[in-house]
Amino acid sequence: MTNVKKCDQEMRNRDIKTIDNKCKETNTFILSTNKPVKAICEKAGKPFGQMTVSLQPFPIIVCELKSDVSSTPCQYSGKRLTRYLVIGCENGFPVHFDRDLVNLPAHFEN
Repeated sequence: MTNVKKCDQEMRNRDIKTIDNKCKETNTFILSTNKPVKAICEKAGKPFGQMTVSLQPFPIIVCELKSDVSSTPCQYSGKRLTRYLVIGCENGFPVHFDRDLVNLPAHFEN
């Protein structure tokens, strides 16, 4: 996923919907290979509540629903952003994207 104009296509191709098969309101695509994202769970992140926050920002594409959740087909608009990632890690692996942050909290900055 590299093009903000392809949100509809990517969401459809990956069959990204809610548990009850409705349009998902928002989905974030991290524009990175696996290694830098996995590193957040190791040396490139710090604890952030129950999650881990990246110490470096990542490019992302956020696809937001512009149609009703029950509409078919689902229609999305995309935005390309650069944000810090807040993720859930288990056994050194990222397992959940929680949210993105515009700024790293001041107490994390070196």
